Order: sequence, then structure tokens, then C-alpha cells
Amino acid sequence: MSAGTKILTRENSKNSRGNSTGIFKWVSVEFIIAKLNEHRRHVSTLSVILLTHATPTHLGAFAHCCKHFPLFTRVPIYATTPVISLGRTLLQDLYASAPLAASTVPTSALTDSVYGYSSHESQDPHILLQPPTADEIASYFSLINPLKYSQPHEPLPSPFSPPLNGLTITAFAAGHTPGGTIWHIQHGLETIVYAVDWNQARENILSGAAWLGGPGASGTDIIEQLRRPTALVCSSRGADPVVAGIGRNKRDELLLTSIRETIAKGGTVLIPSDSGARILELAYLLEHTWRSEIGGLHAATYKNAKLYLASKSCGATVRYARSMLEWMDESIIREAENAQQPEKSDSHKGKGPFDFNHVKLVERKSQANRMLSSEGPRVILASSSSLEWGFSKESLQSLASDDRNLVILTERISTGSGLGKQLWDTWFKKHGSQNLDENAQASIISTGETIVNCQEVSVEGLSGNETTLYQQWLAKQRQLQSTLQPDGGTALETSADVVDEQESESSSSSDEDDTEQQGKALNVSAALSHPRHKVGLSDAELGISVLLRRKAVHDYDVRGKKGREKVFPFVVRKRRNDDFGDLIRPEEYLRAEERDDVDGEATRNGDLKQEAALGQKRKWGETTNKPAMGGRRSSSSLNKRRRMSNQGDGGGGDRGSEGSDAAHEDASESDESDYEPAEATIEGPVKAVFTEQDLKLNLKITYIDFSGIHDKRSLQMLIPMIKPRKLILVGGEERETMALASDCRRLLGADSEESNVTVFTPAVGTTVDASVDTNAWTVKLTQGLVRKLQWQNVRGLGVVAITGSLEANESEPAIDDQNRKKIKLAANQEQGPTRQSQEPAITSTPALDVVPASMAATTRSVAQPLHVGDLRLADLRRIMQASGHSAEFRGEGTLLIDGAVAVRKTGTGKIELDGGGLFTAIPRSRSLDGTFHAVKKKIYEGLAVVASG
Repeated sequence: MSAGTKILTRENSKNSRGNSTGIFKWVSVEFIIAKLNEHRRHVSTLSVILLTHATPTHLGAFAHCCKHFPLFTRVPIYATTPVISLGRTLLQDLYASAPLAASTVPTSALTDSVYGYSSHESQDPHILLQPPTADEIASYFSLINPLKYSQPHEPLPSPFSPPLNGLTITAFAAGHTPGGTIWHIQHGLETIVYAVDWNQARENILSGAAWLGGPGASGTDIIEQLRRPTALVCSSRGADPVVAGIGRNKRDELLLTSIRETIAKGGTVLIPSDSGARILELAYLLEHTWRSEIGGLHAATYKNAKLYLASKSCGATVRYARSMLEWMDESIIREAENAQQPEKSDSHKGKGPFDFNHVKLVERKSQANRMLSSEGPRVILASSSSLEWGFSKESLQSLASDDRNLVILTERISTGSGLGKQLWDTWFKKHGSQNLDENAQASIISTGETIVNCQEVSVEGLSGNETTLYQQWLAKQRQLQSTLQPDGGTALETSADVVDEQESESSSSSDEDDTEQQGKALNVSAALSHPRHKVGLSDAELGISVLLRRKAVHDYDVRGKKGREKVFPFVVRKRRNDDFGDLIRPEEYLRAEERDDVDGEATRNGDLKQEAALGQKRKWGETTNKPAMGGRRSSSSLNKRRRMSNQGDGGGGDRGSEGSDAAHEDASESDESDYEPAEATIEGPVKAVFTEQDLKLNLKITYIDFSGIHDKRSLQMLIPMIKPRKLILVGGEERETMALASDCRRLLGADSEESNVTVFTPAVGTTVDASVDTNAWTVKLTQGLVRKLQWQNVRGLGVVAITGSLEANESEPAIDDQNRKKIKLAANQEQGPTRQSQEPAITSTPALDVVPASMAATTRSVAQPLHVGDLRLADLRRIMQASGHSAEFRGEGTLLIDGAVAVRKTGTGKIELDGGGLFTAIPRSRSLDGTFHAVKKKIYEGLAVVASG
């Protein structure tokens, strides 16, 4: 599964679902509900969830699944620490900026839930689902188990999953984003390498992917853990680019040149980017450019221009970046260390990599309005790259009318129909709509009063029959959720309580209500408050839960069933505990004299006075500190918390950088108050209202690739070196995927009859079997055979060849003392047949013994020596030079020794020696066997020759 995460390990982890979008795919502003509902059916079969990158494409729907899929949060989730931290800030920014991120109730769901509602006759009301709050998003990410790079880990299966039987997961660096992961999944003799959206090239803050070992490694071959996997799941993005890629230095130079030329003319530069991880690469580059150029040749240009980082969670993103320097490039670590040593630092002493001195953080709407209304040149980094949500959309609308302004697209927008896609199409059509070379990047085009469509989304409360539709749909969802998860349903209960509360308020305010409408509301409220064990579901809908929900039902056919349908529906109530033991409630262990007053609350009969829950009546003047519906706090407490955070960290930064940031602010901005009135919130369910308007563009557009994704050259170079037995290409467009598949079949030799390599290009919803035909047996070695084994060491592994005689061996299974006592007790209480039934069954385990002398001569002639190991020519060259021979490379893949013997290594790993017929004489200081036999001897010493007998 994608989680971008993106693999969901199922049952025995042999099947990998390779789809081109994944369960956490983010398209435009709204999720693809049909595909998410398709994945909902498979949640009960999942064992492990792995998250890969902190980008909207990979985990944009993570909070949606946690909130609206009943069993999703019970599946163990694994990711690296940066993915957890940056993913949290990304989704908090997303749901705070985009109303459609909550997703709408599908029309098909309303048709199935509401009697008499037809999707063909009625218009879609666009009722929004309840969005997760910032606190709920934080709680969802707190469920993720953090992992480090190169740390093998045996995950725990989900409560409804079969045992994983030794499955091991290991995270390796993928580049592209801080904490981005290449997942190595080991199960038995099979391995799956999941590598989606990796980047081999080094960037300003990130090192490349770990295919070649990362920093400090030789960098000439794939590391052992990622080599020759059973299946390689790889993304195909960038395999057939429409614009040729360029190197990092040239890319940075083009970006800075475009910015400098624009701000020198008094214009404003808008750079839309995703707020989670990729925006850090741009912010770091611009901050260090301003630091170095503020006193250089173009000092006047840079001093007059202001830098802004606009995102509703940019403060937390920068703080997290300061705490995860060990996940970044070594140059970032050295820079942070030098900042702590004044004698080694430059004029900006005390400034770390992300202690921004010139970049001003913008998190609130009032700050964004002042930023857009200010005069002078500006550079605005804003979320998001799609220009569909965040401050980038507001910035574009404000800057569209000035022809001095410039929009720099950092990624190719290939999906959706939003502003980002329209700007990309406008720029691309100016170049003839064909594949462009590297010179096309950074080419600036003028829009010339181009008209684009801009869609505004606002939120309103439900009206008319929409409330009834939502209530009936909610009742149906609660029934299904109570069936799947008997101990869940708090989110739906909260929504139902709010709806009922609104209905009661509206009925009390008006004395003359429609009787028919009151009857409908009463029926729905009764359905919502109906006990869960009496919901009106059919036996087919209940599934195996019919054993608990129906009387006199004692049998259920589990043949052909999967997942939870195969086991008895018993819910284990787990005790809450942590690393220090079970969680306790201190008030339960108070002395008698202490129970009269607990935290200022009087008690009665030893029970604490509980606060009124949601929907319950309170006494006059009684207040509660609980959050509102869905975890939302009151507006006064929210504003107070925001003001305290602003005073504490200076608008998102830490206290150490507060003074430096304030010194570079405008005097007019510092005089203005940062107070922002609370936005009016609508209680209860809401709907989305769309407004279409035309936006006239009179600015300039350019494209510079800052996506940080592998290119065609990296894919064609590394995939043949990885040598997978099965290659599964996902995540790209059909044109890119088919082009890469054709190249890989040619490079891997998959088209030949002797090749065992298979290349898959699955479509959405297609299941691919990632396993191979392997067989493994368990045998027992006799003591006589073990004493004759001669082990050889190959790179830390013991290798031995065995020739033996396979015989049947009956052995009793190991019985622990507790089971032995139970069996003995049962045997003493009952007699005869009962005693025989209690004895453990005798199993037959094959045994391998020494070959009899009568068969030894025959087997010795059949067994052939086997060479185990992989000798590299670079190692052989070093060995021969240490032995006194001259060795040098001639051509590609050919090592010439003493000018007489040529050693070649084929693509299949076979070593060929040429020059054996020469038998060139060698000096007396060397072996008398000649150069050919000396080379042959060293090759054999580098390999393990195993042969029995």
C-alpha cells in the first residue's frame, strides 16, 4: 500500500498491491473517495502499514483513514521520525487551509442509506465529512512507531492478522525528503524492496539514496541488503520526462538568477511548494543566498527584497527541522557544529542551518494580508504546489495583475484541473507541447492576459432536507461501524449528538414546526440512540458476528472466508500500559481522609464528580474545559493559546532567533498588532459551496524542477545493478511506465527465453504476486554427519555442501512441564481411550545421515564442486598488486595482469580468464606456476569452493 506509506503487508507479506495511486494518494484538493472506499474493504486483512515520505502524495489521506476507517488505527504503523514530524505539520496545514480536505459524502452512499433519494433526480448536496482536528491529527501520528535507518525490526501484527512468522522490515535512506524511506521487507527466503520516489542525486540538505551505501561508502555497487530482491517495487516517475533534467548546481543557479532579475525590477516572485518537506530545500537555499549576497556585488538588490515562508504550520516545520539534523546531509551537520564554535563560524556566527535570519515566517491570515499589501520586491515561498489551497492561491490572486511578477513552478502538475495545472499547461504550450531539452528550464514566458478558471470553496450549514439526509446516512454508518468494531464509534456518536442538539434547539425556538419533519427527526434520533446489539442488520451484513448478535445461532460456515471472518468474534480488552508498567488512576489509591477533596472537587460516596459529557445538561453557571465537537476548542482559548505561542517563539521560530527576526522586520509591521479575530465556526455538519470565477493573468511564468525525483539515467543505471527477479513499476503515468518497462526488459534480458526476470506494469486495483517459486524443507542432521562438515567463511557467512542419505525419523515433540502436568492429570482422572487421546501426536521429521559406504562411490562422481561468492575486479586488482603483479583496467570490465592475462566478468557474474595458453615466464621472485595459475589461485582464494565428499 502506498503511504506512499505505501505497502500494506498482508498475511504472509508475499502479495504486494502495486497500484499507480495508492491508498494515500492526493489528487487536487479532494480525495478519490471511490478508491479509498475500495481500500476500506481490505483494512481488516492488513498486518503492517509502512509510510514512505511526508508529502501529500504519500500520506495526504492518512488522517482521513484514521478517522473514518474503524479498524485502521489498530494496525501497527511504522515510519522514520522526520516522516512522523513533518507529516503531522503537513496535514495540520492541509486541513486548516482546504475545506475540501474533509471530503464529501458520496452520492452513492446517500442513495444506499436514504430511502427515496435518487442520485439521478437530486443534485449532489456536497455534504462534508467531519474533518479531523489538529489535536486528532497529532494523536494519529503519535500511534506511529518510529524507526531508524538500517535498523532491522520485527513488527507486531495487527490484532486481526495471522502471525508474521519472523517478518523483518528495515528502513534505508531514499533521499527526496528528510526521513524518506526505501523499505526492505524480509520474510523467509523472499525479500521485497519497496522504493518509490527516491533520489540518487545529492541536494543542499539531503544526501542521495542508500543504493550505493550512502556517504563514506565505495559507491561502486549496490549494498548487500538491497541486492537481488525477490521483487522490486519502483516508481516510474521521470522515466520519460517532457522536460530534460539538469544538475543541482545549474538548477540552483537558474533559480537564483531568475529571482535576482525579477526583484531588481521591483517585482515579486511566488514559489509554490508543499509545506511538509520539499519547502525546506528551497528555504535553506534562499536563506543562505541572502546571507552571502547581502554584502556582495548585488547587495542593494537583496537588501530591498524580503523573504517570506507562508504556511499555517511553517513554524513547527522549521522547529522540527532544527531537531533532525542527523537525518540530513553531512554538510548540514558540520554547519550546525561550526555554528556552536564562534572561532570557526563566519560573520553569521551562532546561526545554524535553519536559524532563519532573513526568512520571515507567515502563519496567520492577518500576516499574509500585510505581506501581500506591502510595497517593494518580495520572494514568497507558499504552500501548496498545486495552488489549490494554502497561501499560494491567495498570493497568486493578489499578484496576477502586475507584469513584473514571476511565478516559478517547481514541479510538473499532471493531474487535476486547478490553478497549478492551468499554469503548467500555459507554460508548456508556449514551447510547442513537445519533449523539451534542458535549456527549456528557467525559460520565462509572459501570460499576456490569459484567463484561467478559479474555483472558490466556502462552507455553510445544512438546510432543508439536507439535515435529514445527513442523519440517515450517519445512522447507517453507525450501524456498520458497530458491526465491524463493537468498541468504537466515538466520532460518529459526537456527530450524532450535535445533530440531535441542533434539532432540539430549533424545535424549542419555534412552536409551530412541521409535524412530518418532527416525525422523521424522531425516527432518526431513535435509530442513532438504538442499542448497538439490536441494530437491524441482516445475517449477511453481520457476517461472523451473527454468533453474538443472534439468539439460537451456534454455527457459521467459515469455508472460503478471509481475515476476521475465519475466527470467533471475540474482542480482547487490552490493558493500557507502557514501558513502566500498567497505567493507574491515582484517585483509586487515596486514603480515606484524602477522598473528601480531590483537586478541589468534592466527592460523594467515594466517587469523583464527573464533568457533564457532550449532550448532557449542566447546572446554571457551570462551565466545562472539555473541547467542543470533534475536539475543537473554544475560540477564546484558541486565540489565547495562539497569542502565547506567538509571544514564546516569535511567530513560529524558537526563542533564540526571536531577536534576530525582529531586527529585520519593517517598522510598520512591528507596530501593528498580530491580533487576529477568531473565525466564525459553524457548529454541526456543513456542506461545501462552490463559486466559479475567472482570473486574468498578466504576469510571467517559468519552470525549474525542484521535485527531487530520480531521472531516467538513474533508473536505467541502478535497476540492472539491483537485479530483481520481479520488477513492479508503479506511481507514474502510463506513458512513463510503459517506456521504463520496455527499457528494463532490454537491460535485464527479460525478453530472452533463459531469463527468469518478469516486469509488471499493474493498473489501478490489480493484484501482483510478488513471491517466487521456492521450496524449503526442514530436516534434522544426525550427529555423525555434523562431525564431518567442513565450514568455509564467505563474507561472514558459513557455507558448506552436504551429501547425505535422507531417512524418516520419528521424534516426539518437545513438551514443556506445564503441558506435561496437564496431560498426566487428565490421564489419572480418566481411563482407557481418553488417556490415549490426551497423548501428543507423534510427528515424523526427515533426518539426513552419512551416506553408506556402498553408495559413497556413486555419489562422489555425481557431486560437482560449487563456487560460492562474488569476486569484484577491483578487489582482484588490489590482491594481485599486493602479490607483486602489475594489474590495470583496460576498457570496460577487463582487468589486464602482467600484460598477459585478461580477466573479464560477465553480466551474470561469471569470471572469464584469457591468456592461459601463453604461460608467460615470470621472475624468480614469483611463483613458478606462471601468471595464469597465479591469477587462478587468487580467484579461488576469493571464492569458497564447496563440495561434499
